[in-house]
Amino acid sequence: MTDEEATEQVRADAEPAADDADAGTESAVETDDALGPKSTSLVAKVALEDDSLADDLEAHLADLEAEAASAADARERAEELESKLKRNRADFQNYKKRAKKRQEQMEARATEDLVERLLDVRDNLVRALDSDHDDVESIREGVEMTLKELDRVFADEDVSEIDPEPGTETDPQRHEVMMRVESDQPEGTVADVYQPGYEMGEKVLRAAQVTVSDGGE
Repeated sequence: MTDEEATEQVRADAEPAADDADAGTESAVETDDALGPKSTSLVAKVALEDDSLADDLEAHLADLEAEAASAADARERAEELESKLKRNRADFQNYKKRAKKRQEQMEARATEDLVERLLDVRDNLVRALDSDHDDVESIREGVEMTLKELDRVFADEDVSEIDPEPGTETDPQRHEVMMRVESDQPEGTVADVYQPGYEMGEKVLRAAQVTVSDGGE
């Protein structure tokens, strides 16, 4: 074989190899082109899933923060209400103390006022006893004036006498029955008043002591 023939043979052998290499390259390119879009889609899908997970996590964290804030607000509100309740209780206790003190002061002033008005009555009685005279009628007039003055004090205090008329039905709230006696009054009614009673407004200060008729049997 000549040198030229050998060279041609080498070239002929090299061309198929080159073709195979080019084919392999083209095949690799085709493979890359085929896998490229799928690979991109997969990456995009993972990225979207990661974004969705991140969004869910952020939303969950936001919910937890909102719940924590709500719980803090609730605690603050509860503490505020508890503090307000304590203040109201303290104010109410102070009010009760003030009201009780005012009531005691009013009762004390009322008693003082009544005693002051009764002092004049007592002075008149003392003067009547200290007088040296034989005029019984004059003494009687003085006592009657003193009694009228006392009755005026009682009237101002809404104090009235319990002095039922004979034949009046007995009232266990206002009358104290001492005994049953013969009387021409209907049976069970007041026969006579042994001692009058007194009432102040609707409150009985002292019940009248009475005798009750037995119906004349």
